[in-house]
Amino acid sequence: MKRLLIRADDVGYSYAVDLGIARTVHEGLIRSVGVMPNMPEAEHGASLLAGADIAIGQHTNVCLGEPCADPKRVGSLLDERGRFKSSRTFRAAYKEGLDFVDYDEAVIEAEAQLERFLQIVGREPDYFEAHAVMSESLNRAIEDVALSHGFRFHEPSFDPTATIACGEGSVRMVMHSMQPGYEPAEAIRQTVGDMADGETVIFVCHPGYLDRFILEHSSLTTDRTKEVDALIDPGLRTWLDERTNLELIDYRDL
Repeated sequence: MKRLLIRADDVGYSYAVDLGIARTVHEGLIRSVGVMPNMPEAEHGASLLAGADIAIGQHTNVCLGEPCADPKRVGSLLDERGRFKSSRTFRAAYKEGLDFVDYDEAVIEAEAQLERFLQIVGREPDYFEAHAVMSESLNRAIEDVALSHGFRFHEPSFDPTATIACGEGSVRMVMHSMQPGYEPAEAIRQTVGDMADGETVIFVCHPGYLDRFILEHSSLTTDRTKEVDALIDPGLRTWLDERTNLELIDYRDL
């Protein structure tokens, strides 16, 4: 039996993104969502998901917005305005072989975001990971915080062929967002076709609608709207249901 987990990241990124994610939960295939606790629209996004039988995780974010921790305690993560350094800054440092993140400060911020998550969601996260940036110190901090609380954690992965640890099992993570010509429904079908029997794959999505904030702060835009349409498409759901060797799961099943 193949097991497919379709995940939606970025609850709280913007008001319009929240609306798109909520639609994929209430009308579509999404049963696992990641909340960015530090973002102003995180509480709004969580409210739209109230009552849904889904897994909700902490999508720890240190590359957009302001910290949940006291800025004086997490200086390595911040720019001169007191906001998180951008993902572009992380990428540039990685190319130079640099990691500017202080491990202890990353732990402080992850814990502060967890406190905020508990306030807005009202329960512990079903999984714990980070909005993808390239930093060994951050990844180590996220893992240590997750394990210290007994949360389900999985390693970050930028390699769709690599098997990584997640909880007590192993998974493969696939993400096609931002690839030229990306068609989400086609990519999901192809992923299922490529899966080996007995394999668990996490297909990472970023569904959402667009507003001025997302257009000004993200390079991932129209593909978000494509993912909303695909994930609420009855045709795709029927196709998945017809695969007798496929089980759709969420993080609570891992």
